[in-house]
Amino acid sequence: MLCADTARTHDTCVEVRLSDVLAGLSMALDLTEGQRPGHSVRSCAIGMRIAEVLGLSSDQRSALFYALLLKDLGCTSNAARFAALFAADDRTLKTRLTLIDWSKALESFRFVAEGVAPGHFWLRRVWQALAVFSRGPEGAREVVRTRCERGADIARLIGFSDDTVTAIRALDEHWDGRGQPYSLKGEQIPRLARILCLSQTVEIFFSTYGVLTAYDMATSRRGTWFDPDVVDALLAVRADGPFWQWLGEGDVLNDIGSVEPRDATFLADQNRLDLVSEAFARVIDAKSPWTYEHSHGVATLAAGIATILGFPADEVRELRRAALLHDLGKLGVSNLILDKPGTLTSAEFDIIRQHPSHTERILGRIGCFSPLTEVAASHHERLDGTGYHRRLGSGILTKHARVLCVADVCNALQMSRPYRAGLATERALEIMRREAGTGFDPDCLAALEQLLNSPELIETEQIPFARLVPALGEDYWQAA
Repeated sequence: MLCADTARTHDTCVEVRLSDVLAGLSMALDLTEGQRPGHSVRSCAIGMRIAEVLGLSSDQRSALFYALLLKDLGCTSNAARFAALFAADDRTLKTRLTLIDWSKALESFRFVAEGVAPGHFWLRRVWQALAVFSRGPEGAREVVRTRCERGADIARLIGFSDDTVTAIRALDEHWDGRGQPYSLKGEQIPRLARILCLSQTVEIFFSTYGVLTAYDMATSRRGTWFDPDVVDALLAVRADGPFWQWLGEGDVLNDIGSVEPRDATFLADQNRLDLVSEAFARVIDAKSPWTYEHSHGVATLAAGIATILGFPADEVRELRRAALLHDLGKLGVSNLILDKPGTLTSAEFDIIRQHPSHTERILGRIGCFSPLTEVAASHHERLDGTGYHRRLGSGILTKHARVLCVADVCNALQMSRPYRAGLATERALEIMRREAGTGFDPDCLAALEQLLNSPELIETEQIPFARLVPALGEDYWQAA
């Protein structure tokens, strides 16, 4: 586990609680899962009450606390599969899936039959359902395995203990052995994972139907989905009215410190904040196979441009974080839109236009990242005021925001998209030069060209098998 003492005495220490940072970023994970904002934080509060009743040790409570906050780190890795397989909104599918007992064959059948290709002709829906059923149990297991392993890997990258990592990996295992992805049973399932499984499911039913229905669900699945001892610990909290009222009406995000183990409060220094930003960039980029390495690519370009323009080192570092996190809001956009192989409809583009506002809202709740908010949320703005989401112009856009705008569009043009292949560097620059002074800052564009001509810059890796649609070859508005 992260060392609290090291965090407090590090030369580059900042007085930032790691829990505040991760709790704020967990709101992005809630977006991807189609859950109400604060789902992960409320699940954390429930799980920590269960841990208190069970008498977990300090180390175990600390490991559990971070596992609860970050349980959905791998959620983006299967979003594209859900959308493609069901021909449906991945967020809606995930929301519906959390409210059924998918370990029962009949409920799973209904979920598939009702969820595939909504709004399409009945024959298309039949064929789509057959495609899902043809994958069988192993197909479902593969989707869950991808999510669980990806989440565990990112938790390990941030530096969390094996207890936290294994809890996230076994999040969807069930007491009776009918869970996913490894069909672990009973005591084979890590104890912390058993608490995670119950806590997240109780929170979903609590937020959707109320506390009584949440308890009915927990007791009905006692001994099947859930460890009986963990359910009994939850039942001990049933009469705590103030707790459930606070969970439903209070600002749990700002109060997250009240459920964090007091003897294991960790502070994050600048290096840790960089690492967290890197980790969440991986979460963001996993949302779609077409955005592979996009956030990291933009960060590399933005930092390079800023360095050429003479930004101080600390500002380059802050700009790089903003670039890594600029697309947090895309986690709230359906993969049916992100991965669409053709031109977006007006309604779909309106949804896309809102993703910077989601980024703004998430980062704005995190104290140490609030300086990044304005820059990160402005990555689609243009000097002439024709960008989105706030139509800011040259009189408002800061130099930092202008750098990020240029870096974002350049990387998007270089990378393949479902509607076109990635463009060669010179072709991308040719397109962008047309907007110098109107769309893009000329100084930033000149610095970009200097950077791209640098032999030290590694070319962005391209995704193969992109479809080329010539009519959209120059459409960088949709490309980014």
